[in-house]
Amino acid sequence: MLSHFLIDALFVLCVVVIWFMLSYQFLLCVLGWFYSHRVARERYELAARRLELPGVSLLIPARNEEVVLDHTLAAMSALRYPANCLEIIVINDASMDRTGDIADRWAARDPRIRVLHLGADERAGGKSAALNRGLREARFEAIAVYDADNTPEPDALLHLARQLAAHPDLGAVIGTFRCVNRKRNLLTRMISIESLSYQWIVQAGRWMLMRVCSLPGTNLIIRRRLLESLGGWDECALTEDAELSIQIYKAGYKIKLVPYAVTWEQEPERLSTWFRQRVRWARGNNYLVAKHAPRLLSIRPRRLGFELLYALGMYYVCFAAIVLSDLLFVLCVSQLVSVTLLGPFWQVWCLAMALFVAEVTLALSRTEGEDSLPNIMLAAVSFFTYCQLWLIVVFKAARDDYVLRKPRVWAKTERFATTS
Repeated sequence: MLSHFLIDALFVLCVVVIWFMLSYQFLLCVLGWFYSHRVARERYELAARRLELPGVSLLIPARNEEVVLDHTLAAMSALRYPANCLEIIVINDASMDRTGDIADRWAARDPRIRVLHLGADERAGGKSAALNRGLREARFEAIAVYDADNTPEPDALLHLARQLAAHPDLGAVIGTFRCVNRKRNLLTRMISIESLSYQWIVQAGRWMLMRVCSLPGTNLIIRRRLLESLGGWDECALTEDAELSIQIYKAGYKIKLVPYAVTWEQEPERLSTWFRQRVRWARGNNYLVAKHAPRLLSIRPRRLGFELLYALGMYYVCFAAIVLSDLLFVLCVSQLVSVTLLGPFWQVWCLAMALFVAEVTLALSRTEGEDSLPNIMLAAVSFFTYCQLWLIVVFKAARDDYVLRKPRVWAKTERFATTS
């Protein structure tokens, strides 16, 4: 009797947790849809105002980036921003390939580009450390960051800087990122769907609901005085962007999403590359939980602290609920246990999947051409495949951090040659 009660209780708990997450995500999805219409109007209102744009020091950390750096610096040179208010600093972090030569060649063409060469004896050894080195060399009052594989659209930086100039309560402004190699294979298509969904659901929806966003690793601009007051980037963090986001909110500032400030970036084309990158993200989240979770509820207003705490806990809550539900499913199919509760559980499961696909479809509709029938079908397939891979990621990260106690070492994502 007790065993049946426990099985039924665990089953109900899984259903409640999963449906809570799906319902909350659906709320954010709808709010993100409304936000897309609001920012479309705001874009033209800001363009019509005479704003004093800040001087921007744009930092590009680069370690062994010869495969992509040429395209990146071509895009940086095409940025439409007042020439006397922009400097582009390439931090060549002791590269062992032609990264330094490529950067020097572009610096000779464009006076806005400077190259900071770090020798082997002074290698930064990670993105955060490289950015901190670049920060010390920066001249202007706003700091922008782009990864070395990024090709921002010409007005991307201008859109970000206008927001920073117009809203003094903003500590940072972020744009969106698109997958430049999304058509390469099935994996990159799923990653593209994931990233667009995240930006239009989590980022746009949370901003609309409670003025909360998280910094991505690229396509962002931040006030220098704020950054320096926070001590720069945490060099122990594997996800320096998420760590800095928490620090910004604790300091009383906000981070705003500007969806029409777009950059294009590479995504992993091999599953092994994707897995290493995602494990780094999950281990970075583990570090943030240990560092910040006990103090997040001291943030005011308190709802911001709850939201940030919920975001940090999503890895574990989602992992536990899905693993437990999968385990119960296998045990029930094997007739080792049985759920004695009566109810339309098959219909509830189908409705959960339908809600997931509806959320993704609505998010994709905010980007022209992405809400195609193949993408919608692929979203349904990813519910059973790509999403389940995250369970292995979270397990591996937890094992590395809490069981094996592996040191946290920055691992650069592998780059691939692209033609666009």
